[in-house]
Amino acid sequence: MNKERLMKMVGAVRTGGNGTMHRKKKAVHKMATTDDKRLQSMLKRVGVNTIPAIEQVNIFKDDLVIQFLNPKVQASIAANTWVVSRTPQTKSMDPLTSLSFCYSM
Repeated sequence: MNKERLMKMVGAVRTGGNGTMHRKKKAVHKMATTDDKRLQSMLKRVGVNTIPAIEQVNIFKDDLVIQFLNPKVQASIAANTWVVSRTPQTKSMDPLTSLSFCYSM
């Protein structure tokens, strides 16, 4: 390996000027599962129970409807805590849509 090529390679990995480190420290990203485990442990501490046989949850916000189909619903009535999980669908709410939501409930 010649000196010119070696100096070119060294220059490519340097992040600052002279006297700085050659490489940055590699960032280690946390997995999203750790957040989910932490949430589940907090919910267990609050004392939530799973509520079975709920087919649909609609949350009305401004002119939007956030709709969960076949959600996993957990609740602690004493702590006034409700957890709705699954992938939601967001729909706009117009007068015809609001009537169909009222009849489907």
